[in-house]
Amino acid sequence: MRLLHTMLRVGDLQRSIDFYTRILGMKVLRQSENTEYKYTLAFVGYGDESETSVLELTYNWGVDKYDLGSAYGHIALEVDDAAAACNRIREAGGKVSREAGPVKGGTTVIAFVEDPDGYKVELIEKHA
Repeated sequence: MRLLHTMLRVGDLQRSIDFYTRILGMKVLRQSENTEYKYTLAFVGYGDESETSVLELTYNWGVDKYDLGSAYGHIALEVDDAAAACNRIREAGGKVSREAGPVKGGTTVIAFVEDPDGYKVELIEKHA
């Protein structure tokens, strides 16, 4: 078994695709539309779906906002330099919600950013 994808419901598909591709550097791997059930899917990621896990962005036509609930935590991405990643994301128009620094009670450097729908994305600095 392997993890294939994580699905996020988004309120504006193009806005979300822009965030995950332009700001976080992912690529659109595939996109499909279901006119009968009124939704569009976009799969984004850093590599081919046959080799890596990806994100499925689901836009249900006419729904522009979701209650994220209290059970969802975050997506985690490894970065070379968390502070530099925060700066790049901020300069590109992204929202940094926790600046780079050590995790509470530890030494791993992390930061948090939010996508346009408020989903949290943790940036974990790669260990040397």
